[in-house]
Amino acid sequence: MKHSAFFWFVLPSAVAMLLFIFFPIVSVVVQSLHSAHEQVIIEVENCGPFGCTKATAIDQEATAALREDQPLGRFAGLEIYKDRNHLATAQIGPLWEQSTGIGDFIGKLMNLPFYKAMGFTLTFTFVVTPLTIIFGFVIAVAVNSAARAIRGPLIFFSLLPMMVTPLIGSLILFWMVDARGILGTALRWLADDPSLSVKADTGLMWVMLMVYGVWHSAPFAFIVYYAGLQTVNTDTLEAARIDGASRWQQIRHVVIPHLLPLTTFIALMQLMDNFRVFEPIVSFNASAHATSLSWAIYNDLGGETQQLSSAAATSVLTIIGVAILLSPVLIRTYRDYGKAA
Repeated sequence: MKHSAFFWFVLPSAVAMLLFIFFPIVSVVVQSLHSAHEQVIIEVENCGPFGCTKATAIDQEATAALREDQPLGRFAGLEIYKDRNHLATAQIGPLWEQSTGIGDFIGKLMNLPFYKAMGFTLTFTFVVTPLTIIFGFVIAVAVNSAARAIRGPLIFFSLLPMMVTPLIGSLILFWMVDARGILGTALRWLADDPSLSVKADTGLMWVMLMVYGVWHSAPFAFIVYYAGLQTVNTDTLEAARIDGASRWQQIRHVVIPHLLPLTTFIALMQLMDNFRVFEPIVSFNASAHATSLSWAIYNDLGGETQQLSSAAATSVLTIIGVAILLSPVLIRTYRDYGKAA
């Protein structure tokens, strides 16, 4: 392809990436380095029949003029990143000194807002991602091995969780684990504990959120693997079968290596998606037991006092976290394609 043709071919995508990805990220980074202006306080004198008293009041005009002159707020540098709601650099040292061991330190660290959200986010990501890949692969192999007459209905029901809106899907599971729901009643019966409640137990709530994550994401892995299974060389499988390879050996030595690039793709997509977990926490009303980085951003942007700088700082830390998570997979992919080239 000629350089001019390539330039005009890439230009629309490049412009779109600049407008909708690069510039917004730069804007968020800039906002995270500024904090809201404090209100201008003045001392006023109130006089009455019994004398005069002094009091403080907000100078509305001066405050408005300051905000108009500097709409981003005052420059704070990395101050917001280091405060108690984020990296809490001033609190980590005293916590370590007060702790009796690494376990106690981690437990106290999880009480800080950012580390609490990071703890659940990483746990959710590293549990849901591999389980999604495993279940998606198993379902794809099972459907591909089924008789052709029933593959259509099987594919439909396998994709159903992905077709359902995430909010509706999480609400359905939320109602099922309610004390009056089928799963909630079954858990109380199995544990022989009438007072057991998934919604009141932090551990059970984490498990339920991860179950929903796998249930909702597995269909994506399934459809990708199922498409990949259609490209497996049947001659290679037939040769392995003639040589006496069992079903498991065929999958292990022929199918899995063939689908390895798809596994990398699914892992990339799921790592990004799971690290941004948000809908289940809102739908399950689980913020008392589990908070994520995305939920922290939503919480900062909500309410009467919008904390734009705090939300921006959390957004930047989330982007950095996603980049760190993806870097091993991206490096391996780059090396694999480099060798292939």
